[in-house]
Amino acid sequence: MPAGSVPASAAAGYTVRAVAERLGIPTATLRSWNRRYEIGPAQDRPGRHRLYSETDIAVLERMLELIRGGASPGGAAVAARGPALALGDRTALLAAAFALETGTVSAQVESHIRAYGVVDTWELLCRPAFADIVARQGDGEGCVDVEHLLSWCVAAAMQRTNPPVGPAGTVLACTSGETHALPLEVLRAALAERGAGARMLGPDVPTAALVDALARQQDPAAVLLWSQRESTALTSAVRACLAAGARVFLGGPGWDDVMLPDAAVRVESLADAVERLR
Repeated sequence: MPAGSVPASAAAGYTVRAVAERLGIPTATLRSWNRRYEIGPAQDRPGRHRLYSETDIAVLERMLELIRGGASPGGAAVAARGPALALGDRTALLAAAFALETGTVSAQVESHIRAYGVVDTWELLCRPAFADIVARQGDGEGCVDVEHLLSWCVAAAMQRTNPPVGPAGTVLACTSGETHALPLEVLRAALAERGAGARMLGPDVPTAALVDALARQQDPAAVLLWSQRESTALTSAVRACLAAGARVFLGGPGWDDVMLPDAAVRVESLADAVERLR
């Protein structure tokens, strides 16, 4: 590295040239981001070189990762600096979703998860955002695309933020014909956040496949079956899982008006499901 690129001292930090070479971006870009987004050293040292700390560089690395994933520089800067949103503040999230800024939406959801956890992100940010979009659809606005984009971004953020950890004693699956798997993605992430693993089978799982999955478990398993609509609330799947020796939990509004076996347990919320399955 050229002499001018070495840190002034271990405590003082790195020059803009050193950081630019390390990250592979122009010095002009670093200076612009520092001025526009306050990414980097504070601008309170008139007449002196601004020196970057390792913390500053870590934020810049995260910002670059988000930009390469499709985020705008502004959205990436907000997400990389820390919490992109106040708890449950969905204004910026909806603005990015309606602009179809996939990277920015994902970055904001990830940032909210880091700051507040999966359960509060889902209950206070994501679900209200979906409700707003559905309400606008009800008023005649064509925004089904926005709903799908937000759903994809939330699922992607949940998968990246909380990889499966710990023993996987729980099976998560949608019933046959049910395609709404996002609530299960969120549940898997919330369990992982608490050190509990889960096997995700995803949408539209045939009953026979459920039984096969349970048979592969070494110990008696728990299974949560998700149904969004009454037409996919299959009591045959519930009975098959019970017969396989599993503890059966049911989530989603599809089960609301269905007569269920006494041994099956309804979960009323994400927090309730996490508490029962962890």
